[in-house]
Amino acid sequence: MLTRELMEEVRRLQIRTRRRVDDLFAGEYHSAFLGRGVEFAEVREYAPGDDVRSIDWNVTARAGRPFIKRYIEERQLTVMLCVDASASGLFGTVGRSKARLIAETGAAIAYSALRNNDRVGLLRFSDTVDLFVPPRKGPRHLLRLLRDLLGMEPAGGGRAFAEALDTLGSVLHQRAIVFVAADFQPAPGTGVEDIARPLARLATRHDVIALRVADPRERELPRIGLIELEDPETRERVLFDTGSARLRRRHRDEVARRRGEADRVLKRAGVDVVELSTDRPFGVELERYFRLRQRRRRTA
Repeated sequence: MLTRELMEEVRRLQIRTRRRVDDLFAGEYHSAFLGRGVEFAEVREYAPGDDVRSIDWNVTARAGRPFIKRYIEERQLTVMLCVDASASGLFGTVGRSKARLIAETGAAIAYSALRNNDRVGLLRFSDTVDLFVPPRKGPRHLLRLLRDLLGMEPAGGGRAFAEALDTLGSVLHQRAIVFVAADFQPAPGTGVEDIARPLARLATRHDVIALRVADPRERELPRIGLIELEDPETRERVLFDTGSARLRRRHRDEVARRRGEADRVLKRAGVDVVELSTDRPFGVELERYFRLRQRRRRTA
């Protein structure tokens, strides 16, 4: 059952999502992700400027004047959102959390896909795979996805990351576009290498895009003296002296090392990466990526 507060939030997000899709990348998504082929639509009379390679010579010979074949794109795309609902998503220092950023980005992608008559599904994980919504179409299905994205209650340590990737590999029987939204920070006791093989397996059969979410304070701690930090996944607390340049540098170097490890795993798997941050509009980054895919296709 939806609470009144959650239902109101779903409606607000639906309105914001529709506006962002219309304003930022209404046609960019369609051009970035092509369908599996084309299908015949009709034969019509040739008009100046038409491609002569499209002339239907059989019809032209019978009619005594040129006609061309017209085709339309056969999309039938399947889009899957694979989202990290672990407790690290609770972190956020500039107005919204990483979990909220994942929810809003996922909502925009889902709306773009459904607007283009593509099917969209959702898989959510933390310490377990706690939700799987099969790909479907329609406005009611969109509302279901918005509810499940907004209703996330981040918890656990994200240990089911590899399991989530393997699950998608087993349930997706046709090629799909898979958006993996996570911070790609290993859960305690694990490393980013633990997802390397399942990620590579998934990317061999599907088009996988990593939506890597981050907060600026994860990369660079402010110089504000003594602070107590709590790991949202382990509840471990530590006192940190941000006034120490040496400690801030060690923190920055460790973050860079972990990001470097994740970069290598994603690159080896052939996965594109879209960098999202809680202090920047996600729509700009998505639109930039969609246009990059279009340029790749034109130069391929």
